[in-house]
Amino acid sequence: MADILQYKRIDGVFHHMNALTKIAFLLFVIILAIISTNPVVLIAIVAALFLLAVIGKFAVELARQIPMLLFLSAGLILLTVLTMQSGEVMGYLIPSAIPVIGGYIPITTGALNFAIVLSLRFFAMLFAFQLMVISTQTRDLVAALQQIRFPVDYTLMLLIAIRFIPTLQLEGKRIQEAQLARAYNPGGGVMGKVRALTPIIIPLVSNALGKANVLGLTIDLRGLRTMERTPSTDKPFGIADYVMIAAVAICAIVAVAYYGGII
Repeated sequence: MADILQYKRIDGVFHHMNALTKIAFLLFVIILAIISTNPVVLIAIVAALFLLAVIGKFAVELARQIPMLLFLSAGLILLTVLTMQSGEVMGYLIPSAIPVIGGYIPITTGALNFAIVLSLRFFAMLFAFQLMVISTQTRDLVAALQQIRFPVDYTLMLLIAIRFIPTLQLEGKRIQEAQLARAYNPGGGVMGKVRALTPIIIPLVSNALGKANVLGLTIDLRGLRTMERTPSTDKPFGIADYVMIAAVAICAIVAVAYYGGII
């Protein structure tokens, strides 16, 4: 399983950018992905994000998320086909050749187009978020959120989510290895993989709840709600920051003109 939401020490251009620049870029990508309904535009956004990952020297880390995203997209497409019927019928999920139950659950063009757009939006948002998290240390991200007067409670929630997911992922690997060391064999196939999740999820959730309790006590003991913070050194804006800000501004103007019908 590929590591997700984890900072990587890489000497790339994004690692030298100010966190505020990357936050602005993330918000721009999210807004653009939400308002875009054309699959071609969304594909271009995803391709541009992957190209930026190549420039930032962490394309491999981003590519490791593609199998998981494809799996989620397949589930999303199946769910959309089952619950949405609009447009022309392209076929049936259960072939007509099957007796009695054949010819049910139509696959329509509207459902496929909607599912593809949602999947591409998910790709774009996750790629953009990964781009920021991989290249930004937690302290820099927290300092940037404080500069824009982001509520401290929401900053804490974001920080815990970013820090907890890699920790839970690593702990899940350890539990799985412990089960394998005990010669636990749930069998093969899909049902075997489902049964293999039970002895992993139960201790993982139990440990996560215990850690959440300890974390809450630690937060109170350290006086987080006093709102007093140790000042940190801000990373200065560089050429890469100004180039990125200019590129985002130009793309925003083009997007407004395009969706406003000017061009």
